[in-house]
Amino acid sequence: MTQARTASVTRNTAETQIELSLNLDGSGDSELVTGLPFFDHMLTQIARHGLIDLNIKAVGDLEVDAHHTVEDVGIVLGQAFAEALGDKTGIYRYGHAYVPLDEALSRVVIDLSGRPGLFYDVDYTRARIGDFDVDLLREFFQGFVNHAMVSLHLDNLKGVNAHHQAETLFKAFGRALRMAVAPDPRMSGVVPSTKGSL
Repeated sequence: MTQARTASVTRNTAETQIELSLNLDGSGDSELVTGLPFFDHMLTQIARHGLIDLNIKAVGDLEVDAHHTVEDVGIVLGQAFAEALGDKTGIYRYGHAYVPLDEALSRVVIDLSGRPGLFYDVDYTRARIGDFDVDLLREFFQGFVNHAMVSLHLDNLKGVNAHHQAETLFKAFGRALRMAVAPDPRMSGVVPSTKGSL
């Protein structure tokens, strides 16, 4: 791959103002400011374990709650991911990862299919991590899937600590992305689909 796989997206609504840039062929550097420290911690996992350089500045209506900020970051990340990936020529397309953290274990499988589908099976052991509502994590992934146009399966297989459950999901998501977008030397110049497009 010689062409830079980068993108920058800005989204401004009455609820959020978001600026995001990414480099799919980065080194895992990130600068993240969403006003939600736990969410920033999770986004850092995507960057570090996906080897994606990721910069996000988000200002949202946190006085209402964190829903709009978390969902809209997912939307913008999906838009940027799709733009940076281009026509998907010469990539592996599929990615998967199992990631443990102490007692917790999660599995993530992704297909850069061009079709949005989220399959999310996570039973958190508590409803909040600090003051962060764990229901919002599904909204983040839904926003990403809808705009990146990918099929994404996220399963937490075991876990007692909700922080560990969430962190294994985000680490595995980063690793699966890294695998799926990697150049496949045997598919150089070829879209990995019998349809000829994704």
